[in-house]
Amino acid sequence: MDGRPGAAGCGGPGEVISVRAIDHVVFRARNMEAMVRFYEDVLGARIERQVEELGLVQLRAGDCLIDLVDCAGRLGRRGGAPPGVEGRNVEHVCFRVDPWNGDAILAFLATHGIREAEIAQRYGAEGFGPSIYIADPEGNVLELKGPPGEMDS
Repeated sequence: MDGRPGAAGCGGPGEVISVRAIDHVVFRARNMEAMVRFYEDVLGARIERQVEELGLVQLRAGDCLIDLVDCAGRLGRRGGAPPGVEGRNVEHVCFRVDPWNGDAILAFLATHGIREAEIAQRYGAEGFGPSIYIADPEGNVLELKGPPGEMDS
């Protein structure tokens, strides 16, 4: 066996494992209340499930889940120190937004105190299109991605 995916007759990349979309992301949180409020109020996610003994809140966002794990809870303690100035949980997570109205999104974000956001043309899974970077209360960077094509806003 040579260590390559698909070696030993197991099929090549895309035959055995074919990633289609983000199923869920997991963020560790120091302040669960602020994080839940952000994902509900800013991104429109809704709590789908809570497992208090684990310190877990799962929020539905379109076809995917955003899991929040309390850093002080059973699961969260496994991850070591909480996110902070020295480091983040991840570089960023990109959520595809549909429908896209860039000006309306920026205005909405401003009502939640997010005024530094701007629209830029960036490459994603569907090609180049508009996107906006923001951060949640724990400093996790999120990209809100519009459809491919010309960037009118």
